[in-house]
Amino acid sequence: MLNPFANTAFSMAALTAAINLIPNRYGRLQELGLFPEKPVRLRQVLVEERAGVLTLLPTKPPGAPGTLAAHAKRRMRSFIVPHIPHDDVVLPEEVNGLRAFGSETELESVAGVMAERLETMRNKHAITLEHLRMGALKGQILDADGSILYDLYEEFRLTQQHVRFQIESPNNGTDVKQKCIETLALVEEGLLGEFMTGVRVVCSQEFFAALTSHKDVKTAYAQWQQGAVLINDVRKGFNFGGLVFEEYRGKASDQEGTVRRFIAPGEAHAFPLGTLNSFATYNAPADFNETVNTLGQPVYAKQEPRKFERGTDLHTQSNPLPLCLRPSVLVKLSIN
Repeated sequence: MLNPFANTAFSMAALTAAINLIPNRYGRLQELGLFPEKPVRLRQVLVEERAGVLTLLPTKPPGAPGTLAAHAKRRMRSFIVPHIPHDDVVLPEEVNGLRAFGSETELESVAGVMAERLETMRNKHAITLEHLRMGALKGQILDADGSILYDLYEEFRLTQQHVRFQIESPNNGTDVKQKCIETLALVEEGLLGEFMTGVRVVCSQEFFAALTSHKDVKTAYAQWQQGAVLINDVRKGFNFGGLVFEEYRGKASDQEGTVRRFIAPGEAHAFPLGTLNSFATYNAPADFNETVNTLGQPVYAKQEPRKFERGTDLHTQSNPLPLCLRPSVLVKLSIN
């Protein structure tokens, strides 16, 4: 009997191309385009920091020697790209009856089973990438079990910026607009020569509810809601005090079934938009013979027959490393 999976349509290159064409249904950060993908050829990413030094030049009489130039200091940091494999299996029962014995005329139906399985696996990689990117936005890139893969503040020798909004009570005397200005100023100071087009804040449900119910914000939010459908794109969030706030409900289950929220209750995280090179997702190549020294793809897929032809093993993997190359632009906000 002919094996439909021996067809070139199920080769590594074809499956990888197919899985990368599946729409990414998860990821607000993917929609924002905050972390552009940059393929690399190795599993190690080197980040070079070059702190430019700008000094005021004093006036001197003609003929006097000039001031000596102060050159920038360089510092190199190394990051290992995480390896995220995921396996599944297509059993004979799942394709039984889709084709006649010894015939490949129903190959499209078999491909449909494979496409359905690939889509499920692709979505798991997508939500995992969203989790990693949110960690990069918070300054701590976390594994699925909550352990820290990289602490960007420690790597770049920085202290996390934190603004306490103190909005636990809707009628307290906190000047919310002043808190927004303080947050905006911290982001601007952290740019260090970079530019931006605005600042967005992704909020936990608790933070967004406390913000929009506060007496300083409530009227503005109510007016925005009334006209949002007519004059605004509601997906772009709520603008107040120079910041764009939006509620973020990202969460996923780990292997033990524990549901992990991507933003802790009562917290929010501010970051700049429109930067040139402050954010990136580095994609390393898979650990296959045919991918050695090639540029990395977002997700890879490969299949091989099981022992005694009792099904087909399906393997996918991604090798992404989302990074914020300027953690100084990240500001944590909290209710109290």
